[in-house]
Amino acid sequence: MFVINFTFAKLSNIAMTTEELNALREENKGRDTFSHPDFYEIDDLLTEEHKMVRDSVRSYVKKELSPIIESCAQNNYFPSHIVKQLGEVGCFGPQIPSEYGGGGLDYISYGLAMQELERCDSGIRSTASVQGSLVMYPLHKFGSEEQKRKFLPKLGSGEMLGCFGLTEPDHGSNPNGMTTRYTEDGDDIILNGAKLWISNAPQADVAVVWAKNPEGIVHGVIVERGMEGFTTPETHGKWSLRASCTGELVFNNVRVPKSNILPGVSGLKGPLTCLNSARYGISWGALGAAMDCYESAKNYAAERHQFGKPIGGFQLQQKKLAEMLTEITKAQLVCWRLGHLMNNGKATPAQISLAKRNNVEIAMNIAREARQMHGGMGITGEYPMMRHMMNLESVVTYEGTHDIHLLILGMEITRENAFT
Repeated sequence: MFVINFTFAKLSNIAMTTEELNALREENKGRDTFSHPDFYEIDDLLTEEHKMVRDSVRSYVKKELSPIIESCAQNNYFPSHIVKQLGEVGCFGPQIPSEYGGGGLDYISYGLAMQELERCDSGIRSTASVQGSLVMYPLHKFGSEEQKRKFLPKLGSGEMLGCFGLTEPDHGSNPNGMTTRYTEDGDDIILNGAKLWISNAPQADVAVVWAKNPEGIVHGVIVERGMEGFTTPETHGKWSLRASCTGELVFNNVRVPKSNILPGVSGLKGPLTCLNSARYGISWGALGAAMDCYESAKNYAAERHQFGKPIGGFQLQQKKLAEMLTEITKAQLVCWRLGHLMNNGKATPAQISLAKRNNVEIAMNIAREARQMHGGMGITGEYPMMRHMMNLESVVTYEGTHDIHLLILGMEITRENAFT
């Protein structure tokens, strides 16, 4: 637990200056003393490389992000300078081969990096997840060699920021209903439609967009900033993911070269495969948010005195902490095992859905219980729980809602399709 001093702006979307951010880093330096819970000694199951990746991202978070994150969230400000920093630390596409600008690491390393980022804030992890799992991943898996060489190194380094366009205003959980389409015109396609709730969109240099061809078959299209008719209006008034940028993708007769179509996949298999990669990262990330709330509650229970003793001496508070630790420990084991399945190419979509659904749910519950343990102070920006609670309302919704993952599991169990 660490108490942060923050600058609050009454209006939303207030730009913060470099001087303000530097002052916050100096003022809050050293206050983040986080150490992850490891009740079942799960560190013994990790390799030295895994621990090195986790510790390097944690050090970066403590130095650069934790001191500023509360003010960024309060001001609804995305600290875009961190994009290159995240690239330098290796948080963009750590599972992508190094020859294409990724980290060349395994899926457990990728998960641990997402855990550390979301321990700070879901919005920061979302920025990295979208870049690595929803932009770099499809480019590497489905892109041509020319596309890989052109985009992946710049995305991996943070020189470019990417976004992923699937969800539409009228089609969220039903991607097959998408209305974004393109027609052919010589060596180009003409793209029309819109995508909604797109992380990174307002500042993205490139978008991987899923659209239907004239025959109604879904294809991935690389749309680049500056193409005429392509705009990315920002979404305002968010109560969640306030330290990240969210927007729309609008295509008004956008002319895109056919060479920008991903050649390696057609149909919904393309975007759904990407979502599996992102959902895997979320299962680790949500665990990080849960850990942060648990640590804050544990420390507060030791420091806060009522009726002549620490509140941690009361049975009800001990019950809450014991249940938090139990759920975190189970989620750690789920993530570790799923990571091995991912490394061996054995993880199924249903297994990934179970992890995403379970870990986000326990994180939401832990955030709520931790907030209650802090009493009135729990609703302030001096502690992280309310910010995590609001962020997790987005996390439980995107990359497949909580109920959609329930139906995925139900279909796996019964072999009956309850979606329609």
